[in-house]
Amino acid sequence: MKKAFGLLAILGLTVGLLAGCGGKNGESSPSPASSASGGAGGSASASPSASSEAPKEKVTLTYMASQDWIKDSEMQLAKKFEEQTGIHIDYQIVPADQYQNLLKVKLNAKEAPDIFGGQDGKFDLGPLYDVENNAVDLTGEEWTQRENKQFLEQATWNGKVYALTIWDPTYDYYVVYNKQIFEKLGLQVPTNYQEFLAACEAIKKSGITPIYEPVSDGWHHVLWFPEIGPKFEEANPGLIDKLNNNEIKLADVPIMEQALSQFNELVQKGYMGKSYFSNTFADTEKNMAGGKYAMTVHNLGLPATIEKAFPEVKQDTFGFFPIPLVDNQIMNLAPAAPSKFIYSGSKHIEEAKEYFRFLTQQENLQYFLTNEPRFLSLNFDGVKGNFTPEQQKFFDTYGAKQGTDMQMTAKYVNPQWMDIGKDMSAMIGGAMKPSDVLKNADKRRAEQAKAAKDPAWK
Repeated sequence: MKKAFGLLAILGLTVGLLAGCGGKNGESSPSPASSASGGAGGSASASPSASSEAPKEKVTLTYMASQDWIKDSEMQLAKKFEEQTGIHIDYQIVPADQYQNLLKVKLNAKEAPDIFGGQDGKFDLGPLYDVENNAVDLTGEEWTQRENKQFLEQATWNGKVYALTIWDPTYDYYVVYNKQIFEKLGLQVPTNYQEFLAACEAIKKSGITPIYEPVSDGWHHVLWFPEIGPKFEEANPGLIDKLNNNEIKLADVPIMEQALSQFNELVQKGYMGKSYFSNTFADTEKNMAGGKYAMTVHNLGLPATIEKAFPEVKQDTFGFFPIPLVDNQIMNLAPAAPSKFIYSGSKHIEEAKEYFRFLTQQENLQYFLTNEPRFLSLNFDGVKGNFTPEQQKFFDTYGAKQGTDMQMTAKYVNPQWMDIGKDMSAMIGGAMKPSDVLKNADKRRAEQAKAAKDPAWK
């Protein structure tokens, strides 16, 4: 466990053994004894922590978030929260490709929900959400003392904490591959782009589609670009600082254009099949379990959710390696994640804070982790997690060389994620060149910088 422990120690987390299991499509519910909603099936974990406070007058908190941001285990916790407090959580789940625009409209109209989800990031909270006007200052909350400091930094704007992040520090995106397909075809894990191309060609010739890519969601195919930001930095030392000081543009960096060109090449060679424009992220487990695809870009918890949904497909069927565009072999990390904000115009700010306090109780954090198979650990002290042999092998192989995703380190990249996705879709559709994608991103960066009155863009 030494290397994996070292990885999490860097993030300031304590790692131990995890008991219990669950699945994205059928996670363990609170036992009947602890859930008035009648959750079926006994969970191996402890029940969500109960409050000793007397039930209060019924209040409904509206909570809007993008698809896949609110995990099933949190919804189960919310049921227990309502039992104990009388406060109901009304979830409003919005498709990913519509979420940011809808949230912006609601914030501008002063009609935002009590709690809204958002991608945090120390450069983005102002430009994306205008948190000083739209979100509640959470700096004084007790749980901020227990949250991992790197994550807390990403939720901070001008010295104040505006968001609660409950996420897995190892939850980033890598290539998840079917070991059985690789073994059957005599393929080794690729260590550079040419080896990756050769593997894709061999898989395609065998009648299997090499890569499952759900472009239709609008966000997923973008992962192939900024996730390998550490490689861009390695090839151009000081690149991120130059980008943040407006001393260089994305279009001026050859390796970035090369990465987009290689992604486009994978599509044009048919390695993502013919249905990539209609594939959906929600169908990833089904398609990977069926053996029609050999690889996909996903998190390290995907094999567990596949096994939960399709018990005949064991999670040790799959292994992992970094996205190999431009010969990348660096393990990327993401200390920012989907987070929860309390709307400053809410009539129920105190109730929303109470919900945040409930979620961050130690027993409830452990319940959240135990019942979310995609997560291996949490960004809070004292929560126990563990790794499967394949996950440990991944850490042992790649953990010595790590870097942070470009959307976390370069200003004005993350806020335009969906716009980059549209341009990349146009690129693989033949309407744009890789250089055009970068030029458009540079234009949007300049616009966002000027709106933020960034002195580097004056």
